[in-house]
Amino acid sequence: MKIGVVAPGRPVSHEGSLRLAAFMALTYPAHEIVFHPQCYLSDGGHFAGSDEVRAAAFLEFANDSSFDAIWFARGGYGSNRILAEVMPRLGPAANHKTYVGFSDMGFLLGALYARRIGRQVHGAMASSVGLNDKAEAAGWVLAWLIDQDRRGFEPSLADGKPAAAFNLAILTTMIGTPWLPDLTDHVLMVEEVDEPLYRIDRMLFQMANATQLKGIAGVRLGQVTAIKDNDPPFAETPEQMIVHWCRDMGVPYLGRAEIGHVELNRLVPFGVV
Repeated sequence: MKIGVVAPGRPVSHEGSLRLAAFMALTYPAHEIVFHPQCYLSDGGHFAGSDEVRAAAFLEFANDSSFDAIWFARGGYGSNRILAEVMPRLGPAANHKTYVGFSDMGFLLGALYARRIGRQVHGAMASSVGLNDKAEAAGWVLAWLIDQDRRGFEPSLADGKPAAAFNLAILTTMIGTPWLPDLTDHVLMVEEVDEPLYRIDRMLFQMANATQLKGIAGVRLGQVTAIKDNDPPFAETPEQMIVHWCRDMGVPYLGRAEIGHVELNRLVPFGVV
């Protein structure tokens, strides 16, 4: 298998990519991973190159039939800015790939899933291997891509229902746009990071009232981490909030999911596995 890495949002360091390459060489030496040079660029102090450069890198690898999968380098912000440029220009080779990432990459995963282009998987990024890291989450991604090993899957997927997973801020930003896929009969899993509780509640209100999400089978709550302080303190926990808004939405709250901005971020392939 040949895996290509691109950065539609923020850049990565050479050091981080070398850690992943070394881990893969130890665990799957017969397979290849290629970081696009674009992954290391910086534009305006935030993006991994300009919108045009990031779009071109994604299209180059997605339309290259020699790659079997695209593993997104990292999140941050930026993949939404290239959707209109890349989606109409994806060719036949893009249909035969698996695309892996989460957080800001939910824009691309959702848009690809909406158009049934390839296979989408919520999972750890290619930059997830840190110093003194056992690389368990990266290992889950590689095990699924190469061996179809399900050991890293979110446990609730055993019920056989179609599912999709999103960062809550990304999901709510996609509502009302053509990029949000039809999630009828899907279990929707959401996670969040670095937000105060009142904003999480406000995003859940939008999710609960979105006409595009009518017909989902239920909701699971992933990890909500690095919560910012509220002043004054907010009275409800994330789980209390989601129970409230699922009731308003008229769908069951199905419990927790092992996904999010945490070291052990489980895999959630979109659709049925």
